[in-house]
Amino acid sequence: MHIRKLFRFEAAHVVRECTSRHCRENIHGHSYVVEVIISSDTLDRGYMVMDFVLLDKVKALVDRFDHSYSLWRGEDAGMKAFVYRYNRRVVEMPVSPSAEGYALLFFFLVDKILREAECKNGEGNVQLHSVRVHETVTGYAEAFREDLALVDFTPDDVLFSSAILDDEQAPSP
Repeated sequence: MHIRKLFRFEAAHVVRECTSRHCRENIHGHSYVVEVIISSDTLDRGYMVMDFVLLDKVKALVDRFDHSYSLWRGEDAGMKAFVYRYNRRVVEMPVSPSAEGYALLFFFLVDKILREAECKNGEGNVQLHSVRVHETVTGYAEAFREDLALVDFTPDDVLFSSAILDDEQAPSP
């Protein structure tokens, strides 16, 4: 059985070395939708694959990207300096911030979160099936476990600016 949980974030980026001049030469933004699709071959005591409350850390992760600039680690040094100078919320990524890059990165990070989730209600073989990242209403990229062979990074390769980390520590208004 599969379940799906949606998350949203707004972010800006440049996708270098893509075909479209508009995307590779201009800062632009999107309203992203992230679909986390989870599977299991059993149900817990509540007849659920898993309670969505176990995905609170996934929501917190996606929220780190909200209203931020997604900066590819391989970006030109001058652009990096500009982005950090004029943006408080910056996520520096080991992959280009394309829909495909986001899907791979979120798959990798969400999978780690799920593996560390404390399941206490008889959840069975809960697995991350895939992650879809919708960049527009008409297009998305979807990453599966085998797609992680396309990249090589660790969680430490994802850098969050101090403003993002500080926002997590601040009390809500």
